[in-house]
Amino acid sequence: MSSPQVITPADKLAEAKKQLNFPRIVAICGSTRFMAEMAEAELRETTARPGKIVVKPGCDMKSSHDLWSDPVEAKALKARLDELHRSKILLADEVLVVGDYIGDSTRAEIAYARSLGRPVRFTHPAVDPDA
Repeated sequence: MSSPQVITPADKLAEAKKQLNFPRIVAICGSTRFMAEMAEAELRETTARPGKIVVKPGCDMKSSHDLWSDPVEAKALKARLDELHRSKILLADEVLVVGDYIGDSTRAEIAYARSLGRPVRFTHPAVDPDA
């Protein structure tokens, strides 16, 4: 007698996306110094045939803004944004890393994506930490 198959939340998500006939979802990762390049990548991924749903970082904390002007609040916000971006990677079917530089945060995102079995593409393949 075989044991019942355990269906994980990730399995349920994949099945729901399949039943809804969702387009592929790509999460864009990279240093926020490449925000302009991320916007260009989003445009290209969205308008490609077939088009993809694109999720990417929503703000650049290296630029000044009232939301992160207080250092204590900025540290807490950065932690929340990092967790939010991990959720975007979990939601995605694949990851696109933008830019010719990989910092610690992006390296961790790549490792997380690969631990989930997500394919990872690079605009600059030479920066792939596993290449």
